[in-house]
Amino acid sequence: MINIIEHGRIRELRLNRPPANALTPELLIELTKQVNTASRQGVRALVLSGMPGMFSAGLDIPRLLKLNRLEIAALWKTLYDAIGAVACSTVPICAAVSGHAPAGGTVLAIFCDWRIAAEGPFKIGLSEVQVGLPLPPVILQGLRRLVGPNQSERLAVRGLLLSPQEAIQVGLVDETVPAEEVVARAIQWSEDLLNIPHVAMAYTREQARADLVALFARDLTSEILEVGEAWWRPDTQAMLRSVADRLAKKKS
Repeated sequence: MINIIEHGRIRELRLNRPPANALTPELLIELTKQVNTASRQGVRALVLSGMPGMFSAGLDIPRLLKLNRLEIAALWKTLYDAIGAVACSTVPICAAVSGHAPAGGTVLAIFCDWRIAAEGPFKIGLSEVQVGLPLPPVILQGLRRLVGPNQSERLAVRGLLLSPQEAIQVGLVDETVPAEEVVARAIQWSEDLLNIPHVAMAYTREQARADLVALFARDLTSEILEVGEAWWRPDTQAMLRSVADRLAKKKS
């Protein structure tokens, strides 16, 4: 589910769960593991990428609709663990947003250090409310940190999906490059960062991201339980099943 590609002192974690890199508990657990072990293995920076044209379509709704309450509660804990690992990583992480990144795809990107998106007819944004799911508070706070209060409210409340060019204008991504160059540019960004004297860079990065790390230093148990319960509201279930039906029709 994750291909590991070494680029010298930089490691690329390429999401590889065709056709859409949809997020499942297994993929999230593996991502958490890879991020948490990277620094212990001597990796100096990470690049998180996806398949050409598809970074990640977010949660695998058809698969998750088959889970029971305990399994859904565990799923949200797993998602929080994964984004917490990215947010709190001791090594820099550059998101190479290789294509579409709705919902969970954007969630992964906003907690990275830098976001480079592929140019093209792709959609990026936190579209959770469009399928009846409230945006989890910790994700809203991460979004607010990135784009500011006004834009975060606009994007989250309406569940807007933006083109890469629109995303860069509001600060949701930091750069756009031709699709075939997105991973190479992410590697170059990482190399440029690592060429700065390490102790000074690492200390300053730690201080700069302390507020982000603090989001995950709290006891998030009640928040995770509340987010999980929202999944089971009748209106949310109806919206999710409608999404699953549309996806099934696309496959057939």
